[in-house]
Amino acid sequence: MGDRTYFAACGKGLEPAVETELTELGTQDVQVRRGGVSFRGDRRVAYATNLWLRSAIRVQEELLRRQVWNPDELYDAVASLDWDRYVTPDQTLKVSASVRDTPQIRHSGYAALTVKDAVVDVVRERHGRRPSVDTKDPDLLLKLVLQGGRLLLYRDLSGTSLHKRGWRPIQVKSPLNEATAAGLLVITGWDRRSALVDPMCGSGTFPIEAAMMATDRAPGLGRRFAFERWLDFDPDLWASLIEDAEARIRPTLDFVIEGADHHAGALALARKGARAAGVEHVVRFVESDVADYVPSAKPKLVVSNPPYGERIGKDDAEASWSKLGVFLRERCGGATAWVLSGNKALSRHLGLRTSRRVPVMNGPIECRFLRYEMHERG
Repeated sequence: MGDRTYFAACGKGLEPAVETELTELGTQDVQVRRGGVSFRGDRRVAYATNLWLRSAIRVQEELLRRQVWNPDELYDAVASLDWDRYVTPDQTLKVSASVRDTPQIRHSGYAALTVKDAVVDVVRERHGRRPSVDTKDPDLLLKLVLQGGRLLLYRDLSGTSLHKRGWRPIQVKSPLNEATAAGLLVITGWDRRSALVDPMCGSGTFPIEAAMMATDRAPGLGRRFAFERWLDFDPDLWASLIEDAEARIRPTLDFVIEGADHHAGALALARKGARAAGVEHVVRFVESDVADYVPSAKPKLVVSNPPYGERIGKDDAEASWSKLGVFLRERCGGATAWVLSGNKALSRHLGLRTSRRVPVMNGPIECRFLRYEMHERG
């Protein structure tokens, strides 16, 4: 298989992080789009992006690009593909769709049904039998994007979202998504060789993702991907990529990655997550309120996602942000601090002047990732 076009989808605001990662992975023709980054590469690159991308949520291979304006044109375009290359009558499929600004095709459900009909009709005509639909665990997951008459049809390589590394044991309340945390760490420009602390770490997403980055542990190790069920899957190539990734893992670090929080239950989850991620020996968690926390080593980077006030109350949130500001001023001289803020009013309580603001979505919450340069105290 020669070079193909792919799309790595991500949360809004994380496109630059995905672009950085894709460039490091050696992909070609990398172009930032809304909600993700397109690129070109061969099969090895396609597999490697699923194994190594930290800030994306899925990778999709482009199968078809056309202009269509009505259901008949959509059906004919999809039916023109050689579906024997992608699915057999004994396999299952699922189609999802996103539709905008195409007047004769307004409903995503109808568009998805049209694509499904075209696929199964082609297969039935050739084999006398057709693939079944499986909405939960299909062998082939197709994604239609139709905007302004521009059709893009993808097959999804990833399956389960890439943010699900397998280390988070349960869904904690209002967590920072693993891919979002990793993408924000990429945006900081952290060199992965210097001390990093999170003084309000909660269940430990920032420190755990940082430890995985620093030890060069591929986030996709130990999980399954949709492309492993494809007709053109190359198991030997995939096995070689897994072997190479396992050989790259650094067993130890000579610098500190540390998280602190006052909530013992959150720290228990953090330690459990670190064990599951294979990084419990290189990340340290300390039970301490931010007002009392003294990092075990002078940090080069401080990164944190303080509470925005939705759950703990306005007064408590303001107090937390004020204490974080004191911590940064008094104990982090010479460091760069990045703080994720979902509430502009709260960020003022840090009492610091930002040097950069990066708009980003944390789940449904519009946030700003704020950078502060902490000068040494005289």
